[in-house]
Formats: sequence, structure tokens, C-alpha cells
Amino acid sequence: MKKYIILIPVYNDRESLTRLIEDINEKIKGLDSEISIVVINDASSQQITGNYLNTENINSIEIINMKINRGHTRCIASGLKYIYKKKEFDFIIPMDGDGEDRPEEIKNFIQFAEQSEDKSIVGERIKRSESLFFKSCYQFHKFLTLAFTGQSIRFGNFTCLSRTTVEKMLNEKATWNSFSGSLVKVEKDLISIPSTRGVRYFGPSKMSFFNLLKHSLSIISVFRKIVLIRSALFVVFYILLIKSHASIITSIPLLLLLVMIYSISSLALRENKDEFNNSLQNIHNIDKLK
Repeated sequence: MKKYIILIPVYNDRESLTRLIEDINEKIKGLDSEISIVVINDASSQQITGNYLNTENINSIEIINMKINRGHTRCIASGLKYIYKKKEFDFIIPMDGDGEDRPEEIKNFIQFAEQSEDKSIVGERIKRSESLFFKSCYQFHKFLTLAFTGQSIRFGNFTCLSRTTVEKMLNEKATWNSFSGSLVKVEKDLISIPSTRGVRYFGPSKMSFFNLLKHSLSIISVFRKIVLIRSALFVVFYILLIKSHASIITSIPLLLLLVMIYSISSLALRENKDEFNNSLQNIHNIDKLK
């Protein structure tokens, strides 16, 4: 029997977490696997620990309470390190704690993992539930990433990572800055399965336009060497194209490119291997609920 650990980063969203755990318990019923949950509480100001009902199909539940808020990506990175060092597992399934990663798709991950021969699986988004404006921005994010890195990244955190992949990600400093960028960098042979973005259980989505832009540039920063080469080629080609029509307006794309390069260079500084290696020192305490 294979062991799966669902990794859930949470910040001030106990109501959604309660609903999510109940939904997970319902959706994994009948699976011939050992499934546990590890919650990374990112220094919430609200009380996260409590009595979670309807957990009979879940093997164990732990809440790791962090001292200092580190953000979503670094919560996942810390969770991967904690599970790798402290737990026995075959696969880790990181997922959001607000319902946007649908619990019913966990069964799909597990079914593919049983036949994957230790390959990791990603949930490729085929349908989203946000507004038309956000969907348009998301399409632009995918285009920008492909144009400057050569990588088509159509998935987020909702994945099923083999132990081998987790070890590779823990040895890659980019994991501290961009989950999906790091995963693509260290693992070339990924299995893709369709995934539909769910609707948040309570309240509006936390993924704003600014957060999406930061997310996009963080992914691009993982491949900054390729970005610099492609940017240099673009500059040469563009200058040759506009040399007889140079103006303030025609220089705007070059200025935007410089801003992007500066932004990804700044975001790349977040790849702090020492902080990543010492991330478990940020654990305040651990609540074992089951």
C-alpha cells in the first residue's frame, strides 16, 4: 500500500480548511492507499487548530505552526522539507487550502501514481473559474513564460510528487522562490492530467493581478540565463527593425524589457539556499490532531 501525504499551506482560512478536510475525507473513501494530511500554518493571526470532524478515511492530520509568515511558496517548500525529513511517504500532493484545487481530483492523481513508476504528475489547467479579465491575464502570463523561457507551464501547486522528485526539489534553491518553475527545472519527465480550477469555498480569490504578475516573473526568474539570451536577441532584432523609425514610442518595448529584467533579477535574489536549508527552524510547534 502506497503512502500519500497531502500538503496544505494555510493563512487565516480555518473555515475553508475545515470544509476542505471534510471534502478530502469524503472523496478518498474506498481508495486502497494510506492518506495523511500535513497543514503548514503560515503564522496565522486566527486560530487554525481545532476539532476537525469526519476524518475516518484520513490516516493522520498534523498542523505545523510557523513562527514567521513566509508566504505561500515558501510554506510549500518548508512543508516538502519537513515531510521528507520526518515522514514515510511515496508521494506528496501539495494543494491550496481554499477549495480552488478540487478534492475530487486527488483520486485521479492517486490512480495515475499507482501506475506511474515513480514519475511525478501535474494537474494541467483545462478550465478556470475566474473572471474574463483574469483569464486573459493568465493567458498572457503563459505566453510571456513560453516566449522568454521556452517552457510551457500550465500547472500550479496542485501536483503529485514522487519521493525522487521531492529530493531533487529540496536540492534546488529555486524551490524557495517558485514551486512550478523549480519543478520544471529539475524534472523533465512529468505526467500531465487534466485539472479544473475550482471555486473558492469562502470569500474572494487571493490571486490578484499583482500576485499573478509576481508569480509569472518568479517562474521566469528560475530560467534567467535563457531569458537574458533571448532578451539580447530580441533587442538586436528590434533595433534593426526600428532603426529608421526610432522614437519614444518605438522605444517603449525596450524599456518594458529592461523593467522585466530588473524585476526578475530582484526576484531571483529570493532564491536563498541557506534560508531554505534552515526553514524548519521557523517551526513554532506541531499540533497532531489525529
